[in-house]
Amino acid sequence: MRNQQKLSVAIVGAGIGGLAVAAALRKHFIEPVIYEQAEAFARVGAGIQQSPNAVKVHRWLGIEERTRAVAFTPATSLNRDALSGKVTNDHPLGREVEARYGAPYLTMHRGDLHDALASIVPNESIRLGKKLTQIRERGARVELTFADGSEAEAEAVIGADGVHSLIRDHVTGPEQPRFTGRLAYRTTFPAALLRGVDIGSSRTKWWGKDRHIVIYFVTADRDEVYFTTSQPEKADWMTKESWSMKGDLGELRDAFAMFHSAVQRVLAAAPEVHKWGIYERDPLPVWSKGKVVLLGDACHPMTPYMASGAAMALEDAAVLARAIDESDTLDGAFRLYEQTRKPRASMVQTGSSANNWMRNETNPDWLYGYDASRVPLRSSLAAEASTYYEA
Repeated sequence: MRNQQKLSVAIVGAGIGGLAVAAALRKHFIEPVIYEQAEAFARVGAGIQQSPNAVKVHRWLGIEERTRAVAFTPATSLNRDALSGKVTNDHPLGREVEARYGAPYLTMHRGDLHDALASIVPNESIRLGKKLTQIRERGARVELTFADGSEAEAEAVIGADGVHSLIRDHVTGPEQPRFTGRLAYRTTFPAALLRGVDIGSSRTKWWGKDRHIVIYFVTADRDEVYFTTSQPEKADWMTKESWSMKGDLGELRDAFAMFHSAVQRVLAAAPEVHKWGIYERDPLPVWSKGKVVLLGDACHPMTPYMASGAAMALEDAAVLARAIDESDTLDGAFRLYEQTRKPRASMVQTGSSANNWMRNETNPDWLYGYDASRVPLRSSLAAEASTYYEA
């Protein structure tokens, strides 16, 4: 930050967004401290899609070589009818997408991306086992209290504490997310369990009338497979918004019993699944309050249908760090960050809820062409930020 030698920053949450903004701030000579409620990092069984706009942030942070080495590069975004198998859209993602946008499209294990980000943040900057219970702004400082009784303070706090964000409650007040009436199953498992079933070289989404499933490899060696679904919940149930809840394989297979045989074979191979309820939230009216600012899922949680939640967190991290570096005050930095990011993040948040991304022919220039490390940080260009294209 201009005119300030050292700014103390506390980041709540050491997920993808929290680690990314820590690494981004370190590029600007700010050494934040991250407070994470988990006692240890775990390789949670989930795949993640990293579109070119996300990979550009990998590059800016210095982890692209590592992520490209472990990730799978799908040939296309293949969209098929669930019953007939008819192709409704087969959008190129391989060499064509890298040539057009200057970065590849990767599918990978979420844990591998998390490891890559953790590798560029010093261990001594991360405090594990710190579940936030209270946040208070007192004068020029923000005080944090944790469940273990410990306390911390900083001049600025970044809330990267996910969909159930306590920091968001502080900024905008408690909210009540809307249950969509849908749940999702997901899992990763060894490709060897497919026993010769070929899932192809694409990221494939099978579209049914009221449900879908997405299937792809998450490793460069094609030795691990991921799928995620969306389908109606039972009328009298409301599944929790939790990634750790175990799901019933029998119920999952029954829900997709009418789908193409290629899908049936993948579901038959899965040894276990997790499930979570899908909830919606409206774009927030503000992203910051005083010396506290939000990022990623804490700021604009979205349904998974555009596979862009993590990408938006990475973009947030780059823009927030740049805004802090280029501003004279925290208030100015947070305002600049929100003005630059809010139009685009809200557009993705709303678009994801529609759940029609790539089903038919789609031009993704506005999404894939964005470069958070270079997008202009000027309020007059905020409206253009959502569609900014840098080839």
